[in-house]
Amino acid sequence: MSLDIRIIKNEEITKAVNQLFLKIGQTPADDVLDAIKSAYKKESHSAAKVALKQLIENKKISDENDTPYCQDTGMAIVFLDIGNRVIVDGDIDDAINIGVRKAYEDGYFRKSVLDPLSRSNTNDNTPAIIHKDIVDGDKIKISVMAKGFGSENMSTLKMLKPSDGVSGIKDFVVKTVREAGGSPCPPVVLGIGIGGTMEKAALMSKKQLLKDLNEINEDEELKALENELLALVNGQKMGAMGFRGDTYCLGVKIAKFPTHLAGLPVAISVNCHASRHEWVEI
Repeated sequence: MSLDIRIIKNEEITKAVNQLFLKIGQTPADDVLDAIKSAYKKESHSAAKVALKQLIENKKISDENDTPYCQDTGMAIVFLDIGNRVIVDGDIDDAINIGVRKAYEDGYFRKSVLDPLSRSNTNDNTPAIIHKDIVDGDKIKISVMAKGFGSENMSTLKMLKPSDGVSGIKDFVVKTVREAGGSPCPPVVLGIGIGGTMEKAALMSKKQLLKDLNEINEDEELKALENELLALVNGQKMGAMGFRGDTYCLGVKIAKFPTHLAGLPVAISVNCHASRHEWVEI
């Protein structure tokens, strides 16, 4: 049986990546902005309400002036779902990095990527962090996020004991946000990965930040845990920008994977109020 093979040129990937990063560098996703507006209407604490209003105003200013929504335009992270009937005509990593480089130059975005030891800047915000999965089909889904490090620095992972169980996971999440306070520029979005190994949990947690806030978890157990954790986190009353208030977290998204009987890995990826993410299929 023959399969229909589709060839995708490097230039198509570069163009798509460039457009995605230009878009998210200048404006937050619609689901996030809608959640911030909803939080503003319900906020009962004056300082936090002012902070939420300013975030909404920032969106208007960035639209009017064609400028970034936030000065930290982040580190480029790209997730690829590559169809098994696709052949890429060229080096896909090169295509992505060219697209990132062009977006950060064309958008006049801050270039924040540097060598971790010498601290010398690469001057073009590359290389991007790239993750690839092979899926069925003849297309490539490109999902991107521009991850600021106020929130990334508050992300964490812990190898819990199996005996810690679900209550231990809840305690870990609450402890993480308490220690984070206003540093990740809340209201935040939390992506949580449970199970697998250390790196699997971390990757799952980061991928959760790509989800639309309105997306409902199909796993009933995880859906209930997401809702409970959202209530627990907001119950701390830390509020927008840590100014004390009703909404510290806009949403919690969780994924799980089978793990070893001796372990319980849990990773928490924290995203700031900008929560810049978008995807396209080519």
